[in-house]
Amino acid sequence: MNIIIITGGSKGLGKALVEKYMEQGYEVYSLARTPQKETNSFFSIEIDLSNLTKTIPVFRNLLENCIKKNPNSITLINNAGTLGKIDTLAKIPLENIESSVTLNYTSPLVLCSLFVSILSGFKGTKKIRNISSGAANGSYHGWSVYCSTKSALDSFSKTLAVEEHSSTSPVHVLSIYPGIIDTGMQEQIRTSTESEFSEVQRFKNLKKNNELSSPQEIAESIYLIDTNNQIESGEIVDVRNF
Repeated sequence: MNIIIITGGSKGLGKALVEKYMEQGYEVYSLARTPQKETNSFFSIEIDLSNLTKTIPVFRNLLENCIKKNPNSITLINNAGTLGKIDTLAKIPLENIESSVTLNYTSPLVLCSLFVSILSGFKGTKKIRNISSGAANGSYHGWSVYCSTKSALDSFSKTLAVEEHSSTSPVHVLSIYPGIIDTGMQEQIRTSTESEFSEVQRFKNLKKNNELSSPQEIAESIYLIDTNNQIESGEIVDVRNF
């Protein structure tokens, strides 16, 4: 049996990932604010991942229960994320900056820390896949929080891989760029004004010209990346180049 934990698994790419891994016979756990219908192999945990006080004990308990099942592998996909408010930095409410940074960066770090420490004695395969963005390498007007948190997530992924390299039972870590997907995040981008996001017309054109990938297509690519044993831990992988 293989276990996978997916954050933000109730919609968009996360939902497509849940469906893909269920098709492959995994026992799947979704951590999201929206509850989902459970099955014999799918379990929905309703949680606001930006609330770390509540998230930490829930995730700790989940990992401890996963170990008791004695699976062949346990994988964590940190998929949950937010653009936050799109605008120039000075116009973004401070509480929005805080919540966006927590969801995009602090929460994945905390979950990864718990994953590594609690599973330290687990001898099966252990993997972390952080869903990042090509925006980590860009400077998009109005996206200062999103770009910076994704860049930080990449740096963290590479550093964690270095730390785990010397472990007797290392966690394999990847940061993955999923490309431009037809999800609610893209809808949010297209509702921006040019004063908030100067490149908004380009994203409207992507939708108009049918140039967005479907969540299902990207979930398939991520699954292939995740299960490819030739990719070294610490790599940043773009689905468009895979």
